[in-house]
Amino acid sequence: MGKKEGGRAISIGEECTRWKLTKSVFTIAVWRLLKCGGINGEAIGSDHSSSLDQLAQKAPKNATIIPDPTLNSTVEGAKLMSDVEERATLVVVLHKLLIGQPGIRPFLPFFLTEVLRLGISLELPSTVDDSAVLLGLVGSIYKVKAALESLEGVAVKEDSENGVAEAFGISQLTDTIALAKLKTSLQKFRLGDFGVTKEELAAIESSSAASVGIAAVSYYILSSLTHVADAVAAMSCEALLANTESFESDTYKQVFVHKSVADVASDLISILFSSKLINARKGGVDAEFIHSIPAAHGSLRDSIKHFAPRLRIDVNKVEISGKKKTSEATSAASPYSLLTSSLLSVLLSLWPNITDSYKRVTKILEFIRVEGKGSDVIGSNWEADIGESVRSLKDELQAAASKVAVTDNGRNEVLLSRDFSSAVETWRKLLAMELSVALAALAIRENAGKSSVQDAGKGPQTGDMPVADGNTKAGGKGTKGKDGSDKRKKEFVLGKGTEVVRRYIVAHLTEGGNGDSLDSGKMSVWSKDLDKLLNPSVPELKTLVSEIKKVVESNESRRLPKIAKGTRDFKPEQMAIREKAFGIIVSVFKRHGAVALDTPVFELRETLMGKYGEDSKLIYDLADQGGEILSLRYDLTVPFARYLAMNKVENMKRYHIARVYRRDNPAKGRYREFYQCDFDIAGAQYPSMIPDFEVLKVLTEMLDELDIGDYEVKLNHRKFLDGMLEICGVPSSKFRSICSAIDKLDKTPWEQVRKEMVEEKGLTAEVADKIGTLVQQRGSPLALLEELKREGSPFLDHSGSVAAMEELGTLFRYLKASKCINNIVFDLSLARGLDYYTGVIYEAVFKGTTQVGSIAAGGRYDNLVGMFSGKQVPAVGVSLGIERVFAIMEQQEQDRNKVVRTNQTEVMVVVLGRELTDVAIELVTELWAGKVKAEFVCIARAKLAKEITSALASGIPWMVIAGEDELKEGQVQLKNLEANEQTKIPRDRMVSELQKHLATSGQIPTVVQ
Repeated sequence: MGKKEGGRAISIGEECTRWKLTKSVFTIAVWRLLKCGGINGEAIGSDHSSSLDQLAQKAPKNATIIPDPTLNSTVEGAKLMSDVEERATLVVVLHKLLIGQPGIRPFLPFFLTEVLRLGISLELPSTVDDSAVLLGLVGSIYKVKAALESLEGVAVKEDSENGVAEAFGISQLTDTIALAKLKTSLQKFRLGDFGVTKEELAAIESSSAASVGIAAVSYYILSSLTHVADAVAAMSCEALLANTESFESDTYKQVFVHKSVADVASDLISILFSSKLINARKGGVDAEFIHSIPAAHGSLRDSIKHFAPRLRIDVNKVEISGKKKTSEATSAASPYSLLTSSLLSVLLSLWPNITDSYKRVTKILEFIRVEGKGSDVIGSNWEADIGESVRSLKDELQAAASKVAVTDNGRNEVLLSRDFSSAVETWRKLLAMELSVALAALAIRENAGKSSVQDAGKGPQTGDMPVADGNTKAGGKGTKGKDGSDKRKKEFVLGKGTEVVRRYIVAHLTEGGNGDSLDSGKMSVWSKDLDKLLNPSVPELKTLVSEIKKVVESNESRRLPKIAKGTRDFKPEQMAIREKAFGIIVSVFKRHGAVALDTPVFELRETLMGKYGEDSKLIYDLADQGGEILSLRYDLTVPFARYLAMNKVENMKRYHIARVYRRDNPAKGRYREFYQCDFDIAGAQYPSMIPDFEVLKVLTEMLDELDIGDYEVKLNHRKFLDGMLEICGVPSSKFRSICSAIDKLDKTPWEQVRKEMVEEKGLTAEVADKIGTLVQQRGSPLALLEELKREGSPFLDHSGSVAAMEELGTLFRYLKASKCINNIVFDLSLARGLDYYTGVIYEAVFKGTTQVGSIAAGGRYDNLVGMFSGKQVPAVGVSLGIERVFAIMEQQEQDRNKVVRTNQTEVMVVVLGRELTDVAIELVTELWAGKVKAEFVCIARAKLAKEITSALASGIPWMVIAGEDELKEGQVQLKNLEANEQTKIPRDRMVSELQKHLATSGQIPTVVQ
């Protein structure tokens, strides 16, 4: 039995492809249905009374059974569904009845459950659409009623079996023993209950159970074989001595590559790791059906991944009560058309896998026929049969697209699902065949490799095909026999993954997996064995998949792991610079009275959306785990505003140093994960422009004390910018998109920006030219502001621009008074793209040789907090892009040719004598207790000079040296390494003397002179 849910045992075959069918009130027995092997179900739990009571409570008090709706409708010459198709249909119907709307009598679900349990076929018609199949189901209920009535008074021989359907067949409606068991199990119901009500008929007909059920079975088979397909293709590569260097191509390491395709390439590398049978120097296959494996398999994985949620929705979706699905209700916009279009997508991605597999099989057969010394190795009928299946499937797939459309005769969803089932079965059998011929080819190569050692010195034999030179031991030249022949051994070494697969499979072959006496009979047996093995109904397949995954997840092929794009590791030397920079930045923040704050690294997605304009596309969304929809934070400002709103804080001066994440294109100085150092002032109690001034003062202090070199802070005002656009005639709806274009002027010539405004943003050339005459002005803050305020300026007639100029005038006076205005440039082209800015905006740019772009930015955002709480809390802040500052500081250290200290060790304790470790620990413990940064080492006296050199190179200023003589005298040697001066002092004065010297010398430098 399966796992437990709600106290009842269930077994639903991989949870019916994760449909969660266990939600039903019965413990349904599908059970092995979706394992594609048999049709038998396990016994259902016997305690149904409470479940039936629940259904009875929802059922109508007076249900009216309608006449058989199929009496006047027949399907001429219709074939019957296969056992698997029928039971898949019944399972979906049963599930939807149990989770659907009120009005379903307990009889109908119980009847279907017993039909499934007893393995009775309802002889459903095999038609092209759901409606005919489901109408046939309803008609079968009435047929069962008639059959049970015919059993009245008829003695039925007892059967010793337990009544559960076996995997070997399905009982028909003419099977009196099965019908008698059904009658017994339904004895609590009257024959008058047989049939359906109008509500039940509508629920059945709207279920789309046939197309969904058949597709679900095929989906389960397909998803069970994807990892096996990778391993089979890898074995074919070895069988063909194929060139697989393309699997390691840089194409799969690029940012813009489908993840599933890159994953398959990576998995193949892991499976083939250590193989000596690939990339042969001579005799190997270099073909597209090898190089296309990652793309074909990856595309299929991706299609399966996207099909699964669509299937889950359709399995669990219930039509509105009383709404019968008709051709009008199921137009191209219907959810069911989404299932069929998704199904077609999977079909089309499956086709390249089928054709490539067939080509590999054909190529391997060519080798087997030649190397096997005759055409009788494998029967020609075998190859012809599979070839015909592939050609027939191709014709079906070419017509599949038209089957998605709605026709005059109704929908073809069942037919498309059946085509899908046919394609999956063809691929499954083809995989079994490919695996068979690959095993045969590998067995031949292995035997040839063994015989090459025995035959060494005999020279080449007529008709022999060479075992590829690429299989010889790498770098080995072999040995020569007395007669001069090459006794070099031809290595037969499979990949780590293919060796696991081969060993597992050979253990399950009836006639073993060696190539001795290889003929068509043995190959036929292998094929049958593998056909059984590649069946999701058997546990052996699950074990095989598990073994393959272990190999893939071991990641052994990647000798050197790599870091994600847009991120980086920081070496100890870099961390020393970072810690120095962080120390300076925090000291500036605290100097201005800021308090520290931290927020989660991810936020609700709704918190972040709509705050960043066009940059919202760079937000990293986290995968939906069935709970809240989350995204990684894009900056630290929006989380700060959310914190203020959530906690009803109206006054705060805070700093925050933390990582943020952006799904940007990595480039020099541009990362996907990086630190921001934020300083913000929130509150309405401050005089106008005082917070704006202090934030800019903090920014200039940070950049000055970090000592990075020349920089400038470009400044503008959002109201002034908006006023300029309005004066030029830009529609308000286009303000933000035009601002985004203007913001590119620091990197792009005006001509290109103008072209973007006209051709992409939809401005007229006249409006764009007006913008150009104003937006390219920049200069000294006070001087340019005075010019813009002169009589005749277009800004004087715009109220928003006038207010902005008044604020800027006040700000510039404060900046002048604080002696930092020389670093400020009033630049009308600055148009920070974030939607939440409402006032002053600014951006710091480094002017040195290291090209890093913007190093800090910020502005006023008076309305952001109100977006969350409805109450406005004015705020202004700045964010330092510390990663770019690090890049500048690192370059400076390189230019100065200085070695950065990676630690702050002040004293190295050296004890001369490896047997004196206890003494060394005593000495260094005394130093640690005295808050002295110290390390220790025990060495031979002969290595003292080397240790001194190493300490000097590391920038350690002091050394304590103690040998047996010093220790006997109760003394130690105290050595000033930089001055090369050494004195002997009493041991009990060691700590105090060092503390005095260290206090005098001050802070340990961060670089070694």
